[in-house]
Amino acid sequence: MFQLLGSRDSLKKVVYAAAGCAVAEKTYGDPIETPEDAPVSLFHDSPYSISKLVGEMYGNYFFTRYGMPFVKARFQNVYGPREILGAGRWRGTPASVWRNVTPTFIWKSMHGEALPLDNAGQTGRDFVYVDDICRGLIACALAGKPGEAYNLATGREILIRDWAARINEITRNPTPVELKPARPWDNSGRRYGSTRKSADEIGFTAEVAADEGLRRTVQWTEQHHDLIAQTISQHDAEMRALGTR
Repeated sequence: MFQLLGSRDSLKKVVYAAAGCAVAEKTYGDPIETPEDAPVSLFHDSPYSISKLVGEMYGNYFFTRYGMPFVKARFQNVYGPREILGAGRWRGTPASVWRNVTPTFIWKSMHGEALPLDNAGQTGRDFVYVDDICRGLIACALAGKPGEAYNLATGREILIRDWAARINEITRNPTPVELKPARPWDNSGRRYGSTRKSADEIGFTAEVAADEGLRRTVQWTEQHHDLIAQTISQHDAEMRALGTR
């Protein structure tokens, strides 16, 4: 590995895009902020969170075994411009398009559709704008201590039903939300990340307020409507060709 990356002396920092959901408590009660040293469960309901933990473990191994300057940046729920519905490798299911809540809600809201709220929107997330994530990654690279993890978070939980309401207000969507039952496999509940360590050790705090971030994201989506529609149509055509829709 070091033959690919260079010598130990030339390798300054490896910043890993980790995930706050992989260490957050699974609860639908009042959430407690998730610190970087939260205990990690061996029971997960998402292959995504499992893959993120495995990445941390491999990085920790190379840190302890070879001294690789490995820093873990634990993303919370990132949103913002340039997230295009249907883009990227096609996965063969409708979730390939609609798997991320913010671009899904914005697109549907712009078209006057009802926003689908799984578990009636009772889940909660720490939504952090993409510009803040970029600043956080730079802070991890410049000031992060090898072997440590840092939350890139706002430290504030927003319920999904409230997130949907904010988006509908910005887009002036009059259609009521669609309350749906909880997904049987999903126990992710409510969560948000602690911000103390990142503020104290790498000087990172999120700066973009939720309403401002959503306004920017809606504006970008409006400006790139045709591109997004094209990627969604291409995805639908591929599914029809395989007889999956």
